[in-house]
Amino acid sequence: MLDEVFRVERFPEPDAKAAAHSFFVVNGGCAANAAVAVARLGGRAALAGPLGGPAGEDSNGDHVLAALAREGVDCTGCPRCTGVSTALSAIFIDARGDRVIVTYCDERLEAMLPDDPTGLVASVDAVLADNRFPDFVRPICLAARDRGLPVVLDADRPTQMSDDLFRIATHVVFSSECLRATTGLDDLAAALDTLGAGDVFHGAFTLALAEGKTEIAAMRFAAAAAGLKCARLGGSAGAPHRAEVDALLAAP
Repeated sequence: MLDEVFRVERFPEPDAKAAAHSFFVVNGGCAANAAVAVARLGGRAALAGPLGGPAGEDSNGDHVLAALAREGVDCTGCPRCTGVSTALSAIFIDARGDRVIVTYCDERLEAMLPDDPTGLVASVDAVLADNRFPDFVRPICLAARDRGLPVVLDADRPTQMSDDLFRIATHVVFSSECLRATTGLDDLAAALDTLGAGDVFHGAFTLALAEGKTEIAAMRFAAAAAGLKCARLGGSAGAPHRAEVDALLAAP
């Protein structure tokens, strides 16, 4: 999706206005952010997900694809839905660093399916999926499991414990909010140990698995990548490069 980010001194009260002291537009979305992280960390990243369209009429989607192309992310697996706008978020960040996010996603995007799930995973070493479009990602994840590939699920959207994506995935990484909403438990340790490190963590963790690292080594690599990202504003634009992560891990 496309993120429009406004920085304000404080959030407006009801029926009031607030002036932003800075504004920028950046690519967003769990899978897209993770794909950029993978590319910057030295991996070969391909993104599959539904966008609005067609080209030339959906400026949100055109912007998203152009930005991903500049990062070296292959987007040939992104079908475009005619007459629909690519998802959009307005993000407000106050002086304390707190944020409010308002997202719009046309429900027609949720009906789209991948054209060739088997082809999408034919030359990859691992698959990372989020559950925002479960009907789209399910056949891709199944095709990856048929090849014996690691399938990491970013459980970002609240769901049910019976969700079959949990059965299909080899690894599941929850956000704390989604974990509470899915399990009904407030004790995160009782529900599942979580890190809450975000999209960069997911991308780095999946890349490390694809490179043959153990889960423990993959988590350490991902935590270092996510830690670097946490010090930077700007969504995927703040994802670290491989040399930075390697240097952090090598530091005493």
